[in-house]
Amino acid sequence: MSAEATVLFDAPGPRARRRHLLLTVVTLTVLVAALAAVIYGLRSQLTAEKWAPFAEASTWTMYIWPGLLGTLQAALIAVVLASILGVLLGAGRLSHKAWIRIPASIFVEFFRAVPVLIMMIFAWALFLFNGLLTGHILLLSSVVLGLTFYNASVIAELIRSGVHSLPRGQGEAGLAVGLTRGQTLTAIQLPQAIRAMLPSLVTQLVVVLKDSALGYMIGYSELLRAAQTLASVRSNLIVAFIVAGVVFVLLNYALTALAQWLEKRMSTRTSGRATAQPVAAEDNTTSLTP
Repeated sequence: MSAEATVLFDAPGPRARRRHLLLTVVTLTVLVAALAAVIYGLRSQLTAEKWAPFAEASTWTMYIWPGLLGTLQAALIAVVLASILGVLLGAGRLSHKAWIRIPASIFVEFFRAVPVLIMMIFAWALFLFNGLLTGHILLLSSVVLGLTFYNASVIAELIRSGVHSLPRGQGEAGLAVGLTRGQTLTAIQLPQAIRAMLPSLVTQLVVVLKDSALGYMIGYSELLRAAQTLASVRSNLIVAFIVAGVVFVLLNYALTALAQWLEKRMSTRTSGRATAQPVAAEDNTTSLTP
């Protein structure tokens, strides 16, 4: 197939390229001007005095680091629980037994629709007013429960879509060798679906990490709460939130880079297997030749 056949639109001419360049310059100019206006409006909050606390070791050891640990703790627990529950719910939604499929579907659809913050507040009120939990465990459990239920529902949908994207022959082959539908799902389809959806699952970790900041609303000691506490002591609210935002950006960028690396590695392994199979077949054919 020629290169011209793959073009989906006409290549821009000289006039169109000049127009695109002009629009790009204008857009960048407007963005830079807007950023400059914001910085100018906040110039009294961005002085060297406001940044000075971050040159002190106590700021990091007493505020930023404990808040970051709180964020990572809630996110890590939620990721583990959501992954386990998400796989179970995904398998439940794919079950041919109605008494399994219907409750799993109701759970997934309900908790996908409810905002994470509402789930955290509801869990906090449930634990608090019934005297089930107190203190830090109460706040941590409320944050983790909200994150787990929502992200497990998303992971369940990823698993379900991953299984449905597999060729039908995968399931038919399992049934042909005598496996039940449940055995075919767990032994053949689910491992392939999880491997195929692994980059998307890792990307979902970014959502878990960001949503952990909602624990701020119920008093959980995470990074955003630590920044607010620091700001109340040192009177540098804007600077403290900027630093917290930069930390979140770095963490999310690291997770995104991990997802891209996994996707690239998996695509490389898949293409390697695809090229190795014809070579092996050719070797077998030649070995049978007298």
